[in-house]
Amino acid sequence: MTDDLDGMYDTFKALLDAFPPSEAVKRLEQFGISPSIVEQIREQHEQQTIRIRELEEPHAVVLDGRDTWYTGPQAKDKCWPAIVDLLRKDGWPEEPAIRSLDDSSTRVVSLLNHPKEKAFSTRGLVAGYVQSGKTTNFTSVMAKAADRGYKLFIVMAGIHNGLRRQTQARLVQQLVEPNPSRWSQLTGLDKDFTPQENPASYFGRSNRTHVLCVVKKNATVLRKLAGWLEKASDYLQDCPALIIDDEADQATVATRSINPLILEIMSHLPRSAYVGYTASPFANLLIDPSAQDLYPKDFVVNLPKPAGHFGTEVLFGRYALDGEDPEQVDDGYDMIRSVPEADVPAVRPETRADVEGFEPVITDTLHRAVSYFWLVTAARRVRGTGNPHNTMLIHTSVNTAVHNSFKKPLEHLRDRFMRSLSSADADFLSRLRDLWDEETGRVPAGDFGETKVQFEELLPELPGVLDSCRIIMDNSSSEDRLDYENGPVVAVAVGGNTLSRGLTLEGLSVSYFVRSVSAYDTLLQMGRWFGFRNGYADLPRIWMTDELAEWFRHLATVETEMRRDIEIYMSESETPLTFAVRLRTHPALRVTAAAKMRDAVVAASSYGGKRVQTHYFHTNADWLSNNITAARDLVASAAANAVRAEERAAEGRYVFRNVPHDIVIDFLSSYKFHEKSPENDADLIIQYIRKRVTAAESLRRWNVAIVGNPKGEDFTFAPGVCVGRNNRARLELPNPTPDFVDIKTLMSRRDAAVDLAGEVGNLNEKSIMDARRKQLPDTGLLVLYPIDKVSEPGPEKKLRAPLNAEEHIIGVGLVFPEPRHGDSTVESYISADLSRVRIEDEDFSLLDGEDA
Repeated sequence: MTDDLDGMYDTFKALLDAFPPSEAVKRLEQFGISPSIVEQIREQHEQQTIRIRELEEPHAVVLDGRDTWYTGPQAKDKCWPAIVDLLRKDGWPEEPAIRSLDDSSTRVVSLLNHPKEKAFSTRGLVAGYVQSGKTTNFTSVMAKAADRGYKLFIVMAGIHNGLRRQTQARLVQQLVEPNPSRWSQLTGLDKDFTPQENPASYFGRSNRTHVLCVVKKNATVLRKLAGWLEKASDYLQDCPALIIDDEADQATVATRSINPLILEIMSHLPRSAYVGYTASPFANLLIDPSAQDLYPKDFVVNLPKPAGHFGTEVLFGRYALDGEDPEQVDDGYDMIRSVPEADVPAVRPETRADVEGFEPVITDTLHRAVSYFWLVTAARRVRGTGNPHNTMLIHTSVNTAVHNSFKKPLEHLRDRFMRSLSSADADFLSRLRDLWDEETGRVPAGDFGETKVQFEELLPELPGVLDSCRIIMDNSSSEDRLDYENGPVVAVAVGGNTLSRGLTLEGLSVSYFVRSVSAYDTLLQMGRWFGFRNGYADLPRIWMTDELAEWFRHLATVETEMRRDIEIYMSESETPLTFAVRLRTHPALRVTAAAKMRDAVVAASSYGGKRVQTHYFHTNADWLSNNITAARDLVASAAANAVRAEERAAEGRYVFRNVPHDIVIDFLSSYKFHEKSPENDADLIIQYIRKRVTAAESLRRWNVAIVGNPKGEDFTFAPGVCVGRNNRARLELPNPTPDFVDIKTLMSRRDAAVDLAGEVGNLNEKSIMDARRKQLPDTGLLVLYPIDKVSEPGPEKKLRAPLNAEEHIIGVGLVFPEPRHGDSTVESYISADLSRVRIEDEDFSLLDGEDA
């Protein structure tokens, strides 16, 4: 029936387009079609119209509101339908997977120039997620562009042979093999680019094939390609080219060799579109937009997050962004295991001088991680579903000598494990059972639609697992490589950079990661554990230090905020040349390498209309006592200077109204925020308040509130001002950092309305800020929270542990009014510098594709 309906829809589409809905329905009924079928045809037409309209207004930042020329595949297409057929054979569901891929790839193609334009030089950026199908997306973009007339396709596939080879194989499988007569290849599976003798045979008018070239970003290779294209220039005037730069932040940005060569290649292609793909676009967003470089001046696109993808936020959780209810932001899965800092010197040299002769120790945590990997592999064999490969990643150092030093200790561990298994050592088997039951108890299989494999079921599989497990040193000095093309693999892979970007570790279930890193993009790309875990989504585990886990949680917040910025600003008709995406900074991490940030500027970020709250605290008594004193001094001053005080004892709340701003500044000067909280910088907050007071005469008066728990034990701020202590458990870490807790959430939405009169609707962020704008347009709110030093977690808080501080904690929340007369900004973000960008009016727009 569906096929018949589709056929009717195609037959009567012109009629539906030509007449108003009511008239079209009458005419359809005149053909003898039943009213119910007519209604289905009409609904299908409406849905198709809505979908086309959405694609014509793609979710991207677009230069000059350029009209969309591409609205989706057509019946005559060959390359895209071939990809769809392959994906269906691989088990991809039509909804949502194939539909989402269709829509997102159409969105990208719609932002390219029409291949028939006389000349163009487009620069765009596609931000995906690590291990989330970026290759499939750009392959689909290439297929659709080929179906519309793009001829030359150059794919720059990272800097390593492994990724280039992997990408070549994928493109040949999905583009060339289904339509061999339509494609010519300049590169092969084991052959990077070498100049061809006769360019005319590829680009002459008599050759109607598409030309595929997959190269790694290597100066020698790119120089050969640039020289060959220069010699072929007579044939390239009518050759629309699409350049895909995979891992576009690696080697492309701020390099003396690769970056100029990419620009040279583009200069030989009068009709070219450059599209960078990366999951870590930080460096690309900080390129100087005024230079003749690869800043994505034409568009930036967020790829949708695929269903079932394990990303940064899913695994590590994140912090609430402004406008979000902190209680609704997930803590992440309970899949992160802590490596004590004391273990790190045993698996990674502390200095360069220690590299030579380094011998790693199989610590308790590494032993546990490897043992768990073998158990997982056995359990997956019992299930018999999903990816046939099983891989564990050990990444402790970038140094190849360190990688190689792990081989013998890991082989000895495997041999000892096998001997204990063969002898049926009772203590050994008991420890294995305890490990399996503990891990499967912390992450129930049922939460992921799976059934727990019992220890008795997996035990018979373990000998085969050990027999087939290889210990592989995969690095630039080793000839040993992960090869997934010759049957199922079971491997413990020790490596560094060759395993830290682009390359997919098939069936990755366990990671042991203590690599020291210093930048967002490096950290994110090393997360090879991100991706899809179909059939074993309950089993992945990551062992790392608590500091690294916190960095990943911060990075998840940065990612989400960056993507939200792109989505919000595109809806306001901004472009990459009028709006620079802001990137939140961190006190211990760089956004990217220093050379890639040389043209960045500190971005203006305002506290106006935002909530700020503390969630990091020290636990030592001296630090906490200082904050208790600061809070008690504030309450005493507020009580003495407030215009009015309100006591709501039944709710555990006090509000002191119209407190002078200098009292709040005095408090912020003496209260200590944790140094890991860049958004809680007392100096910046004080600077912001003073600027607002001076420039706009707002924030002169504040409401100071106390929020307690009526059921908690008493905490006294001042004579007659006493509330019950709140309970805020900390995020659980098996080896918590001394003198540090992270409670993640302090302030609820209800608390942000504590000083408002009357009901505030649904207490969502918008209704609260609307009410504050009406009632208290120039008044700030400071909220104090006394937190019990023990704070046992409730039974529903699976990833929480008792606070166990030496003294009670004072949490602070701040709510700033939206600015009415301009705003005074603070500095906590960086962005590209748009100050030198010259935007011409429409009457002076560039002609004939001249570059800006």
